[in-house]
Amino acid sequence: MAVETFRYDNKIVKYFAYATIGWGVVAFLIGLTIALQLVSPFFNFNASFLTFSRIRPLHTNAAIFAFVGNGIFMGVYYSIQRLLKTRVFSDLLARIHFWGWQLIIVSAALTLPLGITTGKEYAELEWPIDIAIAVIWVVFGINLVGTIMRRRERHMYVAIWFYIATFFTITILHVVNSIEIPVSLLKSYPVFAGVQDALVQWWYGHNAVAFFLTTPYLGLMYYFLPKAANRPVFSYRLSIVHFWALIFIYIWAGPHHLLYTALPDWAQSLGTTFSIMLIAPSWGGMLNGLLTLRGAWDRVRQDPILKFMVVAVTAYGMSTFEGPMMALKNVNALAHYTDWVIGHAHIGALGWNGLLTFGILYWLIPRLFGTKLYSVKLANTHFWLATLGLIFYAVPLYWAGITQGLMWKEFAADGTLRYPNFLETVIQIIPMYGVRAIGGALYLTGAVFMVYNLVKTIRAGSFIEEEEAQAPALEKTVPVSHAGEYRHRWIERRPVQFFILVIVVVLIGGLVEIVPMYLVKSNIPTIASVKPYTPLELQGRDIYVSEGCYVCHSQMVRPFRSETERYGEYSKAGEFVYDHPFQWGSKRTGPDLHRVGGKYPDAWHYNHLKDPGSTSPGSIMPAYPWLITDKVDWSQTPGKIRAMQKLGVPYPEGYDKQANDDLRRQAEEIVLGLQSMGVPDAEWDMKIIALIAYLQRLGTDIKTP
Repeated sequence: MAVETFRYDNKIVKYFAYATIGWGVVAFLIGLTIALQLVSPFFNFNASFLTFSRIRPLHTNAAIFAFVGNGIFMGVYYSIQRLLKTRVFSDLLARIHFWGWQLIIVSAALTLPLGITTGKEYAELEWPIDIAIAVIWVVFGINLVGTIMRRRERHMYVAIWFYIATFFTITILHVVNSIEIPVSLLKSYPVFAGVQDALVQWWYGHNAVAFFLTTPYLGLMYYFLPKAANRPVFSYRLSIVHFWALIFIYIWAGPHHLLYTALPDWAQSLGTTFSIMLIAPSWGGMLNGLLTLRGAWDRVRQDPILKFMVVAVTAYGMSTFEGPMMALKNVNALAHYTDWVIGHAHIGALGWNGLLTFGILYWLIPRLFGTKLYSVKLANTHFWLATLGLIFYAVPLYWAGITQGLMWKEFAADGTLRYPNFLETVIQIIPMYGVRAIGGALYLTGAVFMVYNLVKTIRAGSFIEEEEAQAPALEKTVPVSHAGEYRHRWIERRPVQFFILVIVVVLIGGLVEIVPMYLVKSNIPTIASVKPYTPLELQGRDIYVSEGCYVCHSQMVRPFRSETERYGEYSKAGEFVYDHPFQWGSKRTGPDLHRVGGKYPDAWHYNHLKDPGSTSPGSIMPAYPWLITDKVDWSQTPGKIRAMQKLGVPYPEGYDKQANDDLRRQAEEIVLGLQSMGVPDAEWDMKIIALIAYLQRLGTDIKTP
């Protein structure tokens, strides 16, 4: 059989490796900044583009799509060429992929701090950027599929399976969740509303974790862990069960983010059931990774690369145990909306994704530059800083979460809430936020050590731009299965059939959960008294979204006595039918706002937004003085009304032409009221007036006791 000589492209791997390192430090630095902002509002620096509510989405996007995203592409481009015994399908597409992805990251860094956001977690970027993401993702997919189709290795190794599932599933998730109607170049409304939007968003949000932060990294684990340990994967059979069970079950689990909300019970139950089932394949993958190191534990004690990988896989096991546990309704009732969820998320992000990325970088960079790692001692120091940083980060948040949950629910002997003032629970956990910030500082310091170590390694070597390799050409006929061979080998040889089966497996759960929400009207009972927002309230809602208020405030009163006593009547599905997007939130750093309408006078809201400490001493909420100086862009009101009409909101025909008249009339009424309350400088077109109008509307459509 003739042997062919070819060359691997290491240049694209180097590009993504550099981007991973650089964006990682940026993401960790922003994370430390927002951690400090929760200790003291001083660290918001009274700058609109630096407030916690604006840069927290920037941090999550930087960590997920910049740091982890570039890490995925670095590992995929290196491993697929060697696993498939071929050069990447197209060097040009690889370069377009790299520079396109970096431009998307830069666009996020420019828009999110300016308040240009859709207000949907992990999907905050506006519609032009969403289109760019889709295009660049497809470019990556063409390169991945093209490389698979021109391979010289007949069987596709398990890592390739996970890469395939990542590409096809993320494509589906991104397209469905990003369907929106543009109002202007930088403003759009999602086509889904209320309960439907919540289900689609967390179908996307949970599975972005599953298929962007998990499946590609499992592929990297299956390639780089055996390489670093110089041992074969523990069990081929277990890898088969792990892969197919994981991608089938994961897609169903999204509704566990919406337990005890207005989501129909059947959807909540499906989410809980499949979340609990998820622990089996997840731990199967963890054990497959750890048991690959059997007999190599002496090396683990000496080798910092293996240390990073072992703790990363362990963190994966911890987070995939905790996720199903938090999907149990009795646990969720305590944990949801608390900092427990944040601690859980960072075990996955900092532990699983972060530490595995560090281990891969320490293994990969010396090989790309034909040299040895500059300092094993520095790498060990980084390992301990990162591990201790992770512990100091997560443990205080678990403690804070349990403290919050118990304080929110505690009643005194006379049957009243023991802590009726939400701020009491915030003040109690500020010291824990301080310890969390120390953990973040340790983690960031370790990353800086890594940068120094890798720069010195790079300078000591010489980059191997193209690495020569040899392999026989792929036979044109597909061999039949042989006796004693696993049946799964059949589909490993047939990529097209493999692609189709993956798509079918991941679509089942999404279709079963989402389609009935649109076909069965009883899932969202209508309420006759619920009316569309007035033009001023609509503008105020857009300001609420732009400022990122949903980051700290929920709009969902759950049917617990502790919540109805504190906030009022529990939330109904029919109250959210005009909410594009929904604003139920996922974390309460401040109180729930669904029933805040009419609870405080307009002047209280004005002073609270201008200086939170004046109305709530000890508050860690940032001040929003620019809402007083900035004006509402009322020229966009007609376009927003027309967009809402297209989405089915029942404004009268032609209402867009008179909307601004109604907007000004309502705003002037609020200004007159403020003047009577001692606020003389208010003007009708201030952003703060529109936001007050929206806040005073919340929860008032239905009569509550």
